[in-house]
Amino acid sequence: MIDHIGFPVSDLARPRAFYDRALAPLGIKLMMEVTEEMTGGHGAHLGYGRDGNPFFRIGTGRSVPAGVHIAFAASDRAMVDAFHAAALAAGGRDNGAPGLRPEYHASYCGAFILDPDGNNIEAVHHGAPA
Repeated sequence: MIDHIGFPVSDLARPRAFYDRALAPLGIKLMMEVTEEMTGGHGAHLGYGRDGNPFFRIGTGRSVPAGVHIAFAASDRAMVDAFHAAALAAGGRDNGAPGLRPEYHASYCGAFILDPDGNNIEAVHHGAPA
């Protein structure tokens, strides 16, 4: 099991504005903020999560990778739809509208968005098809 995952971003302002809005429908919020001064010059970091665990982290201070893929669990298909709408409204680019992805399995419902740095962010529900 993974405790947390993170990746570098080009700056914190744009991704913060994006993730604050895009992850809200999934019940994920900003829980941790570490400044550049606190890390001794090794970048600033933000931690998003729920239930006391900031399991998704972004930060500055390293080169930005291309093509990171992160999938967040959604409790139902409506949450997948809400994530997609919120992420588009927050400035994300569509990378796959909400819908079934039977190539993964019969009840896989996902939506994909490219964040401000071009990373592929997904919300997925593994429930029964609607």
